[in-house]
Amino acid sequence: PHKILTTMEAQSALVTLTVSAPILASDPLLALVASIAPPYQTKVAILKKGSDLSLSIGADSSASVITHRNAILRSLCGLGLHNALDTIGSSPLCFLGGHSATSFAGASPTSAIAMAGISSWMSVADSTRQGTADDASVLIGQLNDYLSSRSFLVPSSTPTVADFDLYLAIVGKLSGEALETSVNGYNNTRRWLEQCGATLDELKIVAAKNAAYSKVPAATIPKGLNPKPRPLPLFFYGEEDESVVAAAAAATSAATKAGGAKPGKAAAAAPSNAGGGGGLTDEQKKAAADKKAAKNAAKAAKKKDNPKKGGGGGAAPAAELNISALDIRVGKIIKAWEHETADKLYCEEIDVGEDKPRQIASGLRPFYKLDEMQNRDVLVLCNLKPMNLVGFPSHGMVLCASNADHTAVEFAVPPEGAKIGERVTFEGFDGEPEGQNKVSKKKIFQALAPDLKTDENGMVNWKGAKSVTSAGQCKAVNGMANAQVA
Repeated sequence: PHKILTTMEAQSALVTLTVSAPILASDPLLALVASIAPPYQTKVAILKKGSDLSLSIGADSSASVITHRNAILRSLCGLGLHNALDTIGSSPLCFLGGHSATSFAGASPTSAIAMAGISSWMSVADSTRQGTADDASVLIGQLNDYLSSRSFLVPSSTPTVADFDLYLAIVGKLSGEALETSVNGYNNTRRWLEQCGATLDELKIVAAKNAAYSKVPAATIPKGLNPKPRPLPLFFYGEEDESVVAAAAAATSAATKAGGAKPGKAAAAAPSNAGGGGGLTDEQKKAAADKKAAKNAAKAAKKKDNPKKGGGGGAAPAAELNISALDIRVGKIIKAWEHETADKLYCEEIDVGEDKPRQIASGLRPFYKLDEMQNRDVLVLCNLKPMNLVGFPSHGMVLCASNADHTAVEFAVPPEGAKIGERVTFEGFDGEPEGQNKVSKKKIFQALAPDLKTDENGMVNWKGAKSVTSAGQCKAVNGMANAQVA
């Protein structure tokens, strides 16, 4: 065995992290989490050489051991330390978005799908680390659309371990001018990168304070973006005329371009400049008021001429959304192989009843051996847009059941005798599936997935409605009960 370089002892340790110094030095997120972990519950043994990495949970005689890096991080941030790093008050932030405890035993479908999302995004981070700078640049553009309606990768008030992992993977591939160029025009991704970088800087301060007892070397965080100056938001009461609003906005824009003059002062000065040194003239105020009144009158007339159908109620599309929007089919893996560069991905050719097999990438290598992937009947979500996963064109998703922290995963499978290519429906929901573009744009799968799960017998249901094929109901292959299916 390698010589132990340093150890953070804990008399009542819940977990023991064993890691070699080279591995720790190359993984800033692991180093950061290890140094922030509660010292009385965590024992860290740092070996001088080698490539050791494992986490033992529980007493020595009955300890369970995890060796997969992503699972180790999720366990440290969640159940391994009794959610100490995912609880406000005991941690500087909720590393799992506060979802760890509430996802346990299916208590919250939203939290369960968030935990599955954290696992998936960490796999994306793995792929990004193994890819090229060009791959990272493409991902930045894809993230911009995804983050247009989200603050972070999963529902959370702060970045999670998944956000940090993907951030560090991106800035590990792109830095300086290359990063600025790749982010140019992608404001949502820029905002996310800046927030992740700022939060990591705060966590480094917390880790430095813990250094006296943690004994974990300080993490080296790659430099990200230089945040751009932004004006403070301007608020209006709704009574201002358009000239005042326009003048304030113009002054704020000018202040930003000038490099950060305080927008409050610039905006305050704007009305007086707009009015020639004494505010708006009476003529300007009257003209603006007349224009506003005319616009309101036009809106009222249009509303009168075009009343909403159905008495003005108008059925909301979201209210009609149900599982029939998804095109889930019976498929068979006819060929599977390991991805050339992504060590978490399998590449598959799957027969779903079309003219030719679909190519799909799945992050199942931590859970299945290659020979277990061959000639297997599976469920495939088919109405997803094609996308590149670390250079592999993937069109669809193999559905699996997983536990709350995504450390156990098993296939969701059709019953024996189900026909390849037949659609899986659900009792009481017989509508036609939506097109793949709409599913992507409206985030339909994300909206429906929290209610797609197995029951106490491991059978696949949606909101209690049974899955249906010509041969019977679908299930988790090993009967995993009360599991999320995604």
